[in-house]
Amino acid sequence: MITTKDFDYHLPEELIAQTPLIDRSASRLMVLNRTQHTIEDTDFKHVIDYLNPGDALVINETRVLPARLMGVKPDTGGHLEVLLLTNIEGNRWETLVKPARRAKIGTRIEFGDQQQITGIVIEELEHGGRIVEFEYEGIFIERLEELGQMPLPPYIKERLDNPERYQTVYAKENGSAAAPTAGLHFTKDLMDQIKAKGIQIIPLTLHVGLGTFRPVSVDNIEDHQMHAEFYSLSEMSAQQINKVQADGGNIIAVGTTSVRTLETIAHRNQGKIVSESGWTDIFITPGFEFKAVDHLITNFHLPQSTLMMLVSAFYSRDAIMEAYQHAVDQEYRFFSFGDAMLIL
Repeated sequence: MITTKDFDYHLPEELIAQTPLIDRSASRLMVLNRTQHTIEDTDFKHVIDYLNPGDALVINETRVLPARLMGVKPDTGGHLEVLLLTNIEGNRWETLVKPARRAKIGTRIEFGDQQQITGIVIEELEHGGRIVEFEYEGIFIERLEELGQMPLPPYIKERLDNPERYQTVYAKENGSAAAPTAGLHFTKDLMDQIKAKGIQIIPLTLHVGLGTFRPVSVDNIEDHQMHAEFYSLSEMSAQQINKVQADGGNIIAVGTTSVRTLETIAHRNQGKIVSESGWTDIFITPGFEFKAVDHLITNFHLPQSTLMMLVSAFYSRDAIMEAYQHAVDQEYRFFSFGDAMLIL
């Protein structure tokens, strides 16, 4: 039995990156070669040296919503924090509410001095979440931009001066509750250099939802239930990926979100990449057969997390644990604003 504790490691708190670097591509990069079983330390701007003409980078174009809303219950004056996770349909959203005990069915929450947004709790979910239906005037995204805050992970204690630093430079599709952080290292200049070298940059979308915030709370990882997230791959992107594969190029997934999207599609379609959108709760653990992704760019992840399990599946648990110990020894920066890893 593979247990959650098999993916634990000790991380000194001072290695958790609290603020982004001024230059995105100045992050460090650890390169793991699965064939040669080597570890190499370099800087992220040199990632281009490991990519070849004919390869393709697959990026997640999701954009993080200013999804943390601070509200008040008009009947009691009590304060509630509401984190938008997933747009279910229309004005109904799956949310996390703090404190949840104050958010019973029928609870009304007002946001903004002029009550620009009002929410009503219409359902309580098993995991503690709430379905909230919102009322507002105008365009919801515009109201969020006015009232919402960037939902930084709880391990980041510092204030983020520029919210755009928690967005990738290619973010387009509003819908995420957290950033696809492997993409934060790319600058527009670096992407131009990559294109000029003959490497395609192919977009997809996966909106990061509740799964990012849920720890693995079971001992046997097979008992863990992933939360579903929405993904989409266009016809053009599917055709580009198929051509790269047919011509012998490598598919390099930028981030675990790109991996989960591509592998969801490939496993649903007998190994083929097709244009598709839907919901995925794919849980990638050691023993998983990868059908679409050749290489992976990723950040350093939380101990005992599903993302640690995914990268371990892509290489091996022992190799990843060794790499993480190397990262700690070399004082790499960890998590969302931290350094990166390239697994070849």
